[in-house]
Amino acid sequence: MATVNRSGEQGSVPARHGRYLQKDGYWYYNTREGVDIGPFDSRDDAEIGVGEFIEFIQASEPKVSDVLKQYRAA
Repeated sequence: MATVNRSGEQGSVPARHGRYLQKDGYWYYNTREGVDIGPFDSRDDAEIGVGEFIEFIQASEPKVSDVLKQYRAA
């Protein structure tokens, strides 16, 4: 499968990594800003959560993304 830019991206295609991770029996997803969001009881719940997060970010002002960057996973 060819890797292509997402809507709004320009230039070379960035590396894509898995968005979902499991820690201590719970599921999390990772944002582009480097923040792990969770816990969720299942991967399905985490997938629903990431969809809701994307909708939230798309409807938010750009400064919301800047605030999230302050909470990057250590």
